[in-house]
Amino acid sequence: MARVSQEHLDARRRQILDGAASCFARNGFHATSMQDVLKEVDLSAGAVYRYFSGKDELIAAIVTEVLDTVRGIFERAALESPPPTPDVLVPRTLTQMRELRPATLDGEWMFPRLMIQVWTETTRNPELAAVLGEGYRSVRVAWGKIVESYKDAGLMPADADADAMARTMIALVQGFATQMALFGGVTEQLLGDGLRALMSVHSAA
Repeated sequence: MARVSQEHLDARRRQILDGAASCFARNGFHATSMQDVLKEVDLSAGAVYRYFSGKDELIAAIVTEVLDTVRGIFERAALESPPPTPDVLVPRTLTQMRELRPATLDGEWMFPRLMIQVWTETTRNPELAAVLGEGYRSVRVAWGKIVESYKDAGLMPADADADAMARTMIALVQGFATQMALFGGVTEQLLGDGLRALMSVHSAA
């Protein structure tokens, strides 16, 4: 029997994850059955269950992959000299995510809709909440490294709270993604312009 290459296995896993993500974004987690996923990816049950035992494993894998990708982008940004400022880094990160996961639903980028479905499921799924929580902690740590790079470059006060800034920037991206999912018509450029405007505000002397 011919041995299946790792490249083939990875491509099949990617096919399943992308198909499941489309189903979850379109119909929600609970309204999506494994049969829906099988139909979406056009594979047999045996082919899919070789990789994932069910919906819980699928959504956990999707969440882990996305947050690992975001963390990696931020960690690389922290090594740049000087590090990109938030008005550059945040839109750039979203652009890279769109390039990596370009799938659309109803003409809009699918990823923000998927995020909302994941958040909803997290409120009633302790296992997924643990996966998401760990992922967000790793992203906060990566943002903390960027803040330290800002300090080293003289772009921020030495006593700036890295974790507070990390939480604020994550909240900003979450809010922006929510607008994209619910209303559409917003772009990464709009986010960058808004961030630049905020960064131009100075405290009264």
